[in-house]
Amino acid sequence: MIIRAAFFDLDGTLVDSLQDLTDAVNHIRGAFSLAPLSEGEVRLKVGKGARNLIEQVLPGHAAPDISRALDLFLEYNGQHIADKSRLYPGIPETLHELAARDIRMVVISNKHEELSRLILRELGIHDRFENICGGNTYPECKPSPLPLLKEAEKLGYAPFECVMVGDSINDIEAGKRANITAIACTWGYGNRDELAGADCFVHTPLELQAAIAACGVPR
Repeated sequence: MIIRAAFFDLDGTLVDSLQDLTDAVNHIRGAFSLAPLSEGEVRLKVGKGARNLIEQVLPGHAAPDISRALDLFLEYNGQHIADKSRLYPGIPETLHELAARDIRMVVISNKHEELSRLILRELGIHDRFENICGGNTYPECKPSPLPLLKEAEKLGYAPFECVMVGDSINDIEAGKRANITAIACTWGYGNRDELAGADCFVHTPLELQAAIAACGVPR
């Protein structure tokens, strides 16, 4: 088996965005006269897209409130997309090495596509990826396999020629359902129990090169 493409989650995988996400969440909660949440509390709620996050941080609120809060969240997050967010150490070097090995790379996030593109531009790695898709790019988002299968098709590769790298159960489940090798990164927001179904684990970004090589890389 030869791996030709790597699909990456964004938040908790490439970028530590928890502080900015927490600030955006608390901006919304403040607008609804609710007490702020800690980073630890927000960490447990991220990964399933912005609307799901808003529904969790505004429990009991009706759909019109959720829709209004979602608009506020997206606006605030867009204005403060990388105030405190940073690439995880080793990510730039890892992406450089994978590109040098002719591994084609795509971001598949549940974050809105517009915000995904914006944060990657702000952090200087936007051009490393052939495509960037978000939770609103396709009719379904992770853990559905649809985004992974669509991106593999765009690249002209079979699923077995790709890997999915992520920090949450959504990434692992999407990979499994797409018959794509799932690599779990333990430095992100998910916990080890949730990631148990992964094909392999990496504990630092620099380990990704070896993990993908173990699956097979073009020579």
